[in-house]
Amino acid sequence: MTSFGGTASSGMVDWNLAVATATRLVRPGPEVSRDEARAVVAELRRHAKSSEAHVRGFTRMGTEDVHDTPVLVVDRPGWVRANVAGFREILRPLLEKMQERRGNGPGNAVLGAVGGKVTGVELGMLLSFLSSRVLGQYETFAPATADLPAAGAPGGGRLLLVAPNIVHVERELDVEPHDFRLWVCLHEETHRTQFTAVPWLRDHLEGEIQSFLAETDVDPVTFLERLRDAAQSLAGGRPEGEEDDGGRSLVDLVQSPAQREILARLTAVMSLLEGHADFVMDGVGPDVVPSVAEIREKFQQRRAKGASHLDLALRKLLGLDAKLRQYRDGERFVRAVVGEVGMDGFNRVWTSPNTLPTKAEIAKPADWVARVHGRTD
Repeated sequence: MTSFGGTASSGMVDWNLAVATATRLVRPGPEVSRDEARAVVAELRRHAKSSEAHVRGFTRMGTEDVHDTPVLVVDRPGWVRANVAGFREILRPLLEKMQERRGNGPGNAVLGAVGGKVTGVELGMLLSFLSSRVLGQYETFAPATADLPAAGAPGGGRLLLVAPNIVHVERELDVEPHDFRLWVCLHEETHRTQFTAVPWLRDHLEGEIQSFLAETDVDPVTFLERLRDAAQSLAGGRPEGEEDDGGRSLVDLVQSPAQREILARLTAVMSLLEGHADFVMDGVGPDVVPSVAEIREKFQQRRAKGASHLDLALRKLLGLDAKLRQYRDGERFVRAVVGEVGMDGFNRVWTSPNTLPTKAEIAKPADWVARVHGRTD
């Protein structure tokens, strides 16, 4: 197992224990034979490769650097290991800041008792929950590790396809497996294209995230309490009636007035990226995925209804409902802009950070067209 320890922030989170806990608790994937598993992995690799040309042709976002970004077909523990490496990297400033406050803050005694090991266990429980729900992911800030390669560019980057989750969902929806696997790859390949074809995008996002974290002045005890709430939801340990505390998520804890402005910009960018991927997936789909209409309808129904009461509570706590809105709002924005100014006109969104849509423009695409293209209705 890859080691994630050895930094100043390790006192706040025992990353190795988070990986071990998540790996131990992760639910088994669907039953498949060894031959079937090999066939699924091979097919996902083929679809990821073929998706490159489909996405570049449809979006007109040509890039040669995509070949330097590895595509990894992983199981659920592999997804956990990859994400712990990414989380540890991007959260380092926040955790170091919290570590400094640990010595003088009023919660020092509590933190001393709880320690990084308990936090690691709780984070591991959350990761085990999430690991069975992600179909694919472009890891923008992924550093390379011994068993998880990343792109050679600064900051890395890799595309993950979680094979057991893809098989589980295709069976649950009762859709054609080969079509569904290609459909998923088209979405994730769009994300890879976004970051490889727009060189400034990764650094811009990292700058916004680091500015957000630099403004954070959260009490470590409060942060751990919210993390514990989420973990206890998974374990069934929350008292009856305490699932809803006013709608706060973990993200809500670390918002100052200055952070709300940063978060609004981040929300707009993420809505753009997710909505663009959905738009491309549906735009390419009819030509290469025969059953795309059936897949889209069933998948949208699955997204909308969620799962159990526990799942809904955790989605709210972790801020995942906001991500579902990003898919919907972003796709509407992209569709409206492409309908008004065409694909080349839409692609001006990638010119610079100044041409990215604001949160208000995501809701009113005509305002973006007017600002960037100088056109009004």
